Formats: sequence, C-alpha cells, structure tokens
Amino acid sequence: MAKRVLLVDDEPFNLELLGELLEDAGYQTVAADNGEEAWQILQRDGEQYAAVLLDKMMPGLNGFELLRRMKATPRLAFLPVIMQTAVGAAASVQEGLSSGAFYYLTKPFSRDMLLAVVAAAAVHWDRHQYFRELANQQSGALQHLDHAEFSFRTPHEARHVTALLAKTSPEPEKVATGLFELIVNAIEHGNLGVSYEEKTRLQQQEQWEHELEQRLADPVLGQRKISVSLTRSPRQLQFVIRDQGDGFDWQHFLTREPGELLASHGRGIMIARRLSFDELEYRERGNVVSAISYLPPGGASQ
Repeated sequence: MAKRVLLVDDEPFNLELLGELLEDAGYQTVAADNGEEAWQILQRDGEQYAAVLLDKMMPGLNGFELLRRMKATPRLAFLPVIMQTAVGAAASVQEGLSSGAFYYLTKPFSRDMLLAVVAAAAVHWDRHQYFRELANQQSGALQHLDHAEFSFRTPHEARHVTALLAKTSPEPEKVATGLFELIVNAIEHGNLGVSYEEKTRLQQQEQWEHELEQRLADPVLGQRKISVSLTRSPRQLQFVIRDQGDGFDWQHFLTREPGELLASHGRGIMIARRLSFDELEYRERGNVVSAISYLPPGGASQ
C-alpha cells in the first residue's frame, strides 16, 4: 500500500508541485491549505499518514503551532513532521527542531532531497507503528520485571529485544522508539566502527545497506556484541546500553549546531532525548549510555 503524506501549505502552487513530485514517486498525498484544516484532518485520521510536510509561515494557525498541538497529542506525537520554510537562519532551524520536527527543509530544495527526507520519515513511522503494535499485545507480567540483561549483535536482533524491553514501561511505544535509536547507534557507530561522515557518504552512494551487511559479516567487527540492561526502581526505569567499540565524540552530538541537524541522518540521539526519555547520559568514552524513563506514581500499572 502506498504511503500517505499530508501536505500543509497556504500556497496553491507549492501544494501542486509537492503533490506531483511525491505522487510520481509512489506516495499518496492529501493537501491542506491552512493549519486549521490540517489539524482537523490529523484529529480525524492522523495515524493513516506516514509523514506531514508542513510549511512554517501560514496565516492563522502557523506551522509551529500545529507542530506543538501534534506533540501534545499522544497518538500523533511521533508522527514525523518535516518543516519547510524559506528562512534558513540558525535560530529558525533550532526552533523547529526543538519543537520536535523530524527534519527541516529550507526552500528551494531539490527533488532528491525531498524524496530522501520523506522516505526516512516513512521508515521512522513504520518502525514506531511496529513497536506500537507489539506493545498492544499482552505485556502485564513484563511491567513487574525488576532487572534484565540482553546481549546481541545485529539490528534485527535489536528490534526484538527493544520490543520486549519496551513492554516493561507503561508507555511502551514511546520508550521503544528512542531505545531502538540508541541501540542502533551503538551497533553502527560503536561496534561496527562506522563514522558519521562514512555513513553520509555511503548513503549518498546508495551503498549503506551493503556496507552494513559486510561489516556484520566481518570476523572481528561482526562478533562484537551490544549489552542492554534494565533496572526498575519505584520511580524510574533505567536502560544502560554498552557497546565494544572505541567510543565517539558524544558531547558534540548532544550539543550540535542547528545547521548540522539538516543532514540525512544523525537524529537518533535527539529523538531519544526529546521524545522518549526523561534523562539521557553518555559515559566513559561514549560506549555506555544510560536512558531513564520516569514512572508514574504507583509504579508501572496503567
């Protein structure tokens, strides 16, 4: 089934152009020419969309206000929002990303850039929906688990472990999204030793998946394991992720410049910090990260 994208822009020409580009690429699109109309659509069937392409500057309900409404609505909070604007100032970019935007496109942008960003957003939403579906399965006993530890090697194995661990939380899909981002970061950039610059280049050359498979098959790198532990206390869940890599400049990724957040990847830590966990701390040389989710009064019971 074709992915559906909601387009929100007060300029008819922009809506028509974006619609043509995305539909030629196989997406279904629905257009709204103002924020209020878009909000009505999202309230009615927002979960049917894979992404929202949202103009920042609109009369009435502007892009930022619509984004804030979405982030305050639990079932829409993780729906990827791609902000678009003609303003490229760092402060404007930072405002959009701080409000929870998945990506920030500065007009004019190329067709390839548009399609790459929408595709990344759709993958992000599919992953979130996958974890939400698993979370809806019976998980009562796991919400009484006090301690657990897992070790594994691959992103495929990480998906299963993440789904199980997230069920220990009263908000499993929220925890799962950020936890998976942190684990995949530990696999790719920790154990497999892929630098940020290398991943950028490999994605541009459409060689990223091939390189990932090769490194997982490497007799040295591919045997490194990730360990993930869970510890429950009356007030919180703590997840600690360890990899066997050389570490990375984690301080840089916690305090990145706004312009650096416009790359094709590298938003996992930001997603985990802002959307999934109440506390996030990297330790040592960057190969250990602690993520804490506060529990409501009375523990994990919903």
